[in-house]
Amino acid sequence: MKTPGSTKTLVIAEKPSVAQDIVRALTPVAGKFDKHEDHFENEQYVVTSAVGHLVEIAAPEQFDVKRGKWSFAHLPVLPPYFELKPIDKAKSRLNAVVKLAKRKDVGTLINACDAGREGELIFRLIEQYAGGLKNGQYQGLGKPVQRLWLQSMTPAAIREGFEQLRSDAQMRGLADAARSRSEADWLVGINGTRAMTAFNSRDGGFFLTTVGRVQTPTLSIVVEREEKIRAHKARDYWEIHASFLAEAGEYPGKWFDPDFKKPTGDDADADLRADRLWDHREALAIVEAVRGKAASVTEERKPTTQASGLLYDLTSLQREANGRFGFSAKTTLQLAQSLYERHKALTYPRTDSRALPEDYLPTVKQTFEMLADSGMKHLAPFALTALNNNYIRPSKRVFDNSKVSDHFAIIPTLQAPSGLSDAEQKLYDLVVRRFLAVFFPSAEFMVTTRISKVLNHHFKTEGKVLVKPGWMAVYGKEAAEDVVDAKDGDKGQNLVPVRDGETVRTESVEAKGLKTRPPARYSEATLLGAMEGAGKLVDDDELREAMQEKGLGTPATRAAIIEGLLTEKYMLREGREIIPTAKAFQLMTLLRGLEVEELSRPELTGEWEYKLAQMEQGKLSREAFMADIAAMTERLVKKAKEYDRDTVPGNYATLQSPCPNCGGVVKENYRRYACTGADGSSEGCGFSFTKSPAGRTFEIDEAEAFVRDRHIGPLEGFRSKAGWPFVAEMVLKFSDEDRNWKLEFDFGDDKREEETGELVEFTASESLGACPKCGGAVHEHGANYVCERAVPTAQQPTPSCDFKSGKVILQQPVAREQMSKLLATGKTDLLDKFVSMRTRRAFKAFLAWDKEAGKVNFEFEQRESKYPPRKTAARPAAKAAPAKKAAAAKKAAAPKAPRKTTAATGKQPSAALAAVIGEGPVSRPEVVKKLWDYIKANGLQDAADKRRINADAKLRPVFGKDAVTMFEIAGLVGQHLE
Repeated sequence: MKTPGSTKTLVIAEKPSVAQDIVRALTPVAGKFDKHEDHFENEQYVVTSAVGHLVEIAAPEQFDVKRGKWSFAHLPVLPPYFELKPIDKAKSRLNAVVKLAKRKDVGTLINACDAGREGELIFRLIEQYAGGLKNGQYQGLGKPVQRLWLQSMTPAAIREGFEQLRSDAQMRGLADAARSRSEADWLVGINGTRAMTAFNSRDGGFFLTTVGRVQTPTLSIVVEREEKIRAHKARDYWEIHASFLAEAGEYPGKWFDPDFKKPTGDDADADLRADRLWDHREALAIVEAVRGKAASVTEERKPTTQASGLLYDLTSLQREANGRFGFSAKTTLQLAQSLYERHKALTYPRTDSRALPEDYLPTVKQTFEMLADSGMKHLAPFALTALNNNYIRPSKRVFDNSKVSDHFAIIPTLQAPSGLSDAEQKLYDLVVRRFLAVFFPSAEFMVTTRISKVLNHHFKTEGKVLVKPGWMAVYGKEAAEDVVDAKDGDKGQNLVPVRDGETVRTESVEAKGLKTRPPARYSEATLLGAMEGAGKLVDDDELREAMQEKGLGTPATRAAIIEGLLTEKYMLREGREIIPTAKAFQLMTLLRGLEVEELSRPELTGEWEYKLAQMEQGKLSREAFMADIAAMTERLVKKAKEYDRDTVPGNYATLQSPCPNCGGVVKENYRRYACTGADGSSEGCGFSFTKSPAGRTFEIDEAEAFVRDRHIGPLEGFRSKAGWPFVAEMVLKFSDEDRNWKLEFDFGDDKREEETGELVEFTASESLGACPKCGGAVHEHGANYVCERAVPTAQQPTPSCDFKSGKVILQQPVAREQMSKLLATGKTDLLDKFVSMRTRRAFKAFLAWDKEAGKVNFEFEQRESKYPPRKTAARPAAKAAPAKKAAAAKKAAAPKAPRKTTAATGKQPSAALAAVIGEGPVSRPEVVKKLWDYIKANGLQDAADKRRINADAKLRPVFGKDAVTMFEIAGLVGQHLE
């Protein structure tokens, strides 16, 4: 019920564009809306929107393990309730929505967020946050809540939705499921990650080991494929290819076994095929038997059709863009988001639906009319053809409410775009062509299957000829890529005719020796498909059914999951292939060894989806589900905490390089590479080194090279104890105390030569170029590139130059070629792996010689402004002023001479400050100016962070520390003025 005086209803949509659609739909029935900064309003409604999630859940501060030491002592963390916190980027929007919700004249709230679990969560968290925390529970505002459930955004559908609002009680199950899924993901992710990290960091250091309900099963899919590739042993087989001569000409054929049946079952040999022979002698016998012999021919010709692909959802669009253009899933999402938000050219992209609402036919026709009239010459003719031939008709394949979820398929809007980037244009064309094609008729083919029988041996020839292109006309030459099951020649292979009863002759025949291949590695396109279809990997019927529509992750999150695994170095990209790293194999070994494999299986998602579906239907309570999650979390932490064996069972490697100490066999175990003696199965000599120094796991080939060369690097991906990344080299050094070789980080401390006077020898080193300071030769030395005159040498024991530049700068390795280029031209190419010490974000820059500062500095890429220069109206020329008036004006405008600082008006600097700026009374502004002149003259502004000022010997007594920020200077000056 509305409270007295509460006359208005607040409608909260998920996105601003939806809020605008609602206002347009309600205006004819509810009256004109006034537009305000954060909302629209009339006599009956206030309409506003979120921008996706505005609030996130987090453990209360006393339970927060993010800032605590990552150890088992703090685990498991099972907070009695979850606090709601504003998302930093959306605070102002949240405050605006909450302010509207709390207005006294607002008596009812309508949840108009997207029709699904996530839309329900977005609204519920906002409403509960607005109500605040009372007695350890969020109570909400206490105002009546109704639900607008839309699957179509046409004005008529929106108005119909307002006439059929759902009650709060009807939505309670969905709300509980949404909140439970969010909290369960938090509990498993936080506890799992911290437990695995604590386990892997037991030997010291910090080895971040992230796990999650979606990311870990996704990684498992990639690891299992790589295990099959590694386990695959190539087998020889033979195919028999023949050429047959008919009256009309020659045609090819391949031998096959007509009685072959594809093996089934778990142990089925996937390499078996009807056209493969496994015995070379048998293959040669067939070749000899059929060569030059006559063959009888039977032929079957039948017409077939092929419809175009369905409209795109996000996952299918990402897969297609990856296959056609090599775009990553993340890039495709960014491009689609730009086309949706900035250009208004595509509909909402984060969708898992490939159909349109059934009332969308008129909008589709309008879109075709826009495309036909758009001037896009490569697309407009097809839109016109569809309109003229009445192709746009109702079809369950395209228009189906039962297949529309929170959002419908991705299609072009009524707005023709302009000013697209090349990548945006490619993606827009991809969506538009599919949108056009889905309404065109099916492509028609004539498929010919010809069997040539020589003695008792059968040879098959297939031809597939396009009769009517149908939708393929939209794609032109690209259409061949879209032919289903296309083999070589199938994209237009027309066979020479053979008369009924004609006998042909085996003109030539050969046995081709081939080898079986392992399964292909995943690309982003195939991995997205595997994530989408992960339910097929689940054996349990109920769980598989629960995952049928879900898969691993959602279309909106899959790209982020893949990028997260790449960022955490669980996987890497090589071309279009995705390859799991040693860290990924180590995680899977750990989960198997600790017997918590459920974290790596899609069944976990299936089980959750099954239970959440029951909760939505009122068959399972939120309390029961969360109790199960708490029990699972406790078991997960307990297994890791109580594991007491030295190693974890697994499939480990043996290195080829011998132990540097005794020549024994070096083998891998869970934590280390260790000597196992000459026989490979004893205690060994004690030589070993950790597999994951500073949180970075050795790849097998890296460990091999490290033991062989006793040096490796520079390598990226190390983490300090505080969790910050760094780049370093590593060496094996002999320890006299331990009488064995030890792993050490080599940060290239080149100062020792200067301090000890030890001479450096450059005769075997090739110069990279001339020193920009003194013209001497620059060489590689330790962790730096240095001038030969900057270190003691036999030719010059006392250094006379100080040129030095790091081989790794802010985690960016600087290759020899780049340093040579800098010395020759003044700067390197654009380098893209620098990481800011302050923000921890990657950035791109050139390294350039700064003559004024006398050192190598950053130079940033010049980019054109996104926005054109502001046009200003030309001012009319002022009338010439009389000479006297002009002179008077000039005199009046002349700036005042600065007032001199005297002993009476100024202050005396301290001895420390006077050593920098000189003696005599000064004002505070004069001091700051003189300090800045000194800082710039001596190059004391930090190259990586311009806000940071590094103190030299003179400034250190003034600052009282080694470095300050520019904002501290004015405050410090006051302490040195009397």
